Amino acid sequence: MPTPSHHAFLLHRLAAAGLCAAALLAAAPAHADRLADIKSRGTLICGTQNASSPYAFQDPDTRSYMGYDVDMCKAVAQGLGVKLEHKPLSTEARIPELKMGRVDMVAGSMAYLPERARQVDYSLQYLQDDIRLLVKKKSGITKLSDLDGRKVCTSKGSSSSAVAQRVLTKSRMLNFQDVSSCYLALQSEKVDALPGGDLGLIRFRIESEKQGDPTVMLDEPIFTEHMGLVVDKGNPELLAAINKVIQDMDRRGELSAIYDKWMGANSPYKLVRTFKVEPVDLHRQ
Repeated sequence: MPTPSHHAFLLHRLAAAGLCAAALLAAAPAHADRLADIKSRGTLICGTQNASSPYAFQDPDTRSYMGYDVDMCKAVAQGLGVKLEHKPLSTEARIPELKMGRVDMVAGSMAYLPERARQVDYSLQYLQDDIRLLVKKKSGITKLSDLDGRKVCTSKGSSSSAVAQRVLTKSRMLNFQDVSSCYLALQSEKVDALPGGDLGLIRFRIESEKQGDPTVMLDEPIFTEHMGLVVDKGNPELLAAINKVIQDMDRRGELSAIYDKWMGANSPYKLVRTFKVEPVDLHRQ
């Protein structure tokens, strides 16, 4: 049974948080029917990462955003019959911007994690990626056990970093601002390994070869990421509509075409799509 002093403590905490809560409520519109709001407004506000090729990045010539996730935003907006308002976000801002109602949906290459699923709802899978480790070729590191006691870079807000911390329990984790900072740390030998998805690591590997100090990706993945488009909790109508768009894209071959454009046969990565459109939590690891 709570004591009077406990009630007083709670009231004090609530009063202290009052302004913050009021600000959040003002910023976040009620989402009893977010889909209806989107259609009434005539615009889908879709967030992506702000500098993550080939997911979402600025064209150096036009300064407009392009990439796999940007194309997904366009496809969902078209499927809902509305215009697109694209909003680039930092990695760590993806969920907060959604929770505050500043975006309707995030196509941010967000892998399913149970702790994330407690905050947001995921669509059906629209992308899959293995998380591996990038090391310097001259390091002699060839398997995960070689990283016992070694320094591994992590970056704020990334699922690959969260997974690395769970799996590489005998390694020393050093936290950096973002994955680009991690790559610079690997180049300067401040860390021994960089965790990341296949696509990002392939890009860094190609860059390191051009610089004459090649890196290699370890064959053994530490995790397989299952990614969905993300909406705030309590929006079943919007989630159902997004799922229908993804399923329709898959049936018409549009999803594979976008994949081939950015990651497959028509890209530098030459990857082959193996994932299915299915619930992201179907293969919990």
